Amino acid sequence: MLEKIIENSDNDLRDIFHKLDLIEEKNSEKILDAFIENGICETDFNSTTGYGYNDLGRDKIEKVFASIFKAESSLVRSQFISGTHAIATTFFALLRPGDTLLSITGRPYDTLDSVIGFNDNPSSLKAFNVNYKEIPLINNDFDYDKIVNTLQKEKIKMIAIQRSKGYSTRESIDIDKIAKVVEKIRKIDKDVIIMADNCYCELVSTREPTEVGVDICAGSLIKNLGGGIAPNGGYIVGKASLVKLCAERLNVPGQDFEVGPSLGQNKSLLQGIYFAPMIVTNALKTAVYTSYIFEKLGYKVSPKYNDDRVDIVQNIIFEDPDKLINYVRNIQANSKIDSNAIIEPSDMPGYEDKIIMASGSFTQGSSIELSCDGPIRPPFIAYQQGSLSYKYGKIIVTRAIRDLCK
Repeated sequence: MLEKIIENSDNDLRDIFHKLDLIEEKNSEKILDAFIENGICETDFNSTTGYGYNDLGRDKIEKVFASIFKAESSLVRSQFISGTHAIATTFFALLRPGDTLLSITGRPYDTLDSVIGFNDNPSSLKAFNVNYKEIPLINNDFDYDKIVNTLQKEKIKMIAIQRSKGYSTRESIDIDKIAKVVEKIRKIDKDVIIMADNCYCELVSTREPTEVGVDICAGSLIKNLGGGIAPNGGYIVGKASLVKLCAERLNVPGQDFEVGPSLGQNKSLLQGIYFAPMIVTNALKTAVYTSYIFEKLGYKVSPKYNDDRVDIVQNIIFEDPDKLINYVRNIQANSKIDSNAIIEPSDMPGYEDKIIMASGSFTQGSSIELSCDGPIRPPFIAYQQGSLSYKYGKIIVTRAIRDLCK
């Protein structure tokens, strides 16, 4: 049965892949135009050390990102350790004691527990007397009435939207829903800061949150926009006044964008964003293929193979801890790096549950390379993302599924 499903996949997925190719072409044109518009030159590959004064390449990279997002400004730095770091920097830069942060996509991703203060971390927003509220989604969409009612009753400083699902069972949030909720928010409060966690979602569609009214968004460069080439880093993009505050939070008040050495990474960051549309499409094709095979085998998956995609994440709901662990181990065993590693569920910084994680990647923890992970908790979901090449992704996933079916 499995071999017949694999044999039929090329024909059954042809039209879906063609739609993804059209999105890739539009995003490639957008990025090429950003390079041309900002006059990227070979000299922009040069590096700085120390304070990083007068790093022209670094400054141009930030202009490129702003152009891609149709935004006023951006902060793109290797000094960001992760997407969580970029998001936390945004929160601490823009929120003050007594302010209220409102999440309108329910409970955020696990790694923000200590940032917000769910666990009473002494370095959290809560410890600085920043208030937190949340409004859960309803049927995978915003609770528009409750959002409007909350804004009418109390002053909210920042609204947070987490686009990707994180370790949850909900669907990810598409651009049309964000545009709709932004419009409703602005009718009530024109000044509230609307922030989007854009991790895993960049270049999956032809529009980004800042193109539909979001003030500021943040993400990681070892996910979509790094194209599998950026060795680390993150970005914040949006209104110039807000991004400036984030630069002062990351660096030093009064020095904002002027400091932060590139340490030889300018070329890698530029190559990464240049190849990102193609790499994101490869990741999406791998996700579609994975979803197709598992769905045909009778597993629950989200998204389904023929659903429209919002991010590069594919959920496989195993409802069995052993199957989850075995599949993730099979992904690791067929990866290019550390294929001989026997991975075990273990404690990880920022997570309450033990995590099983496969990441046979050139860059440690790179989610745009084929990786697969999940918390050891019901309903035992594998969260798979990435693949630098669809052909490699197809081979690895096929082998992992064959091993699972033995």
